[in-house]
Amino acid sequence: MSDLEFYARLAVRGDVLGAGIGSQPAEWEQRLGPDYYDNASPGLLSRDYGLVELSFQEDGGEWPCFGINVRVRSLIRGADVVPQKIKEMYGKFTHRVKIDELSGLVSTMGCSVESDNDASVTDGFHRYRVSGTGARIFVVADADPYGRGDIDPDDPMEKQVGDVISINLSPAWWSPRARELRGGRRGALDV
Repeated sequence: MSDLEFYARLAVRGDVLGAGIGSQPAEWEQRLGPDYYDNASPGLLSRDYGLVELSFQEDGGEWPCFGINVRVRSLIRGADVVPQKIKEMYGKFTHRVKIDELSGLVSTMGCSVESDNDASVTDGFHRYRVSGTGARIFVVADADPYGRGDIDPDDPMEKQVGDVISINLSPAWWSPRARELRGGRRGALDV
């Protein structure tokens, strides 16, 4: 498998090594390992695995995950932000993913990547939605949105137009299509 397959599976199926929206912190630790940083406040928990950031909310003594943010852009700092268990499954992660490559693979999995821009999107970025699942993909639209001229387009470490910045999942975005894509099986998203 490849890093691109990791992102496509996340966008289409909504899971990271089998854990997803609704999964408890212990299940995430079982899937991704003990190397994380927690930031807790009353009723909320943010868990940072580097590439993967999770949000949990206390609900009757349980702590279901309500948000998954895969920060592709964090790979610019190096592959050490990828949890070891993800590396074991998907191999080496590159520091850049292009929206065209990701949308091409997503389409082979039965979904499409569609523009989802509106006035609330930050300058310099486009937002895309994966049809049927609702995953959101944020992509660089302008590497120098403020016209400062301090971005070197030839520097491989600088952001470039078409780079995927992040992929975000939220239970409000998921539909019955996500279950269909999992072969009708109930999963972490069916909460």
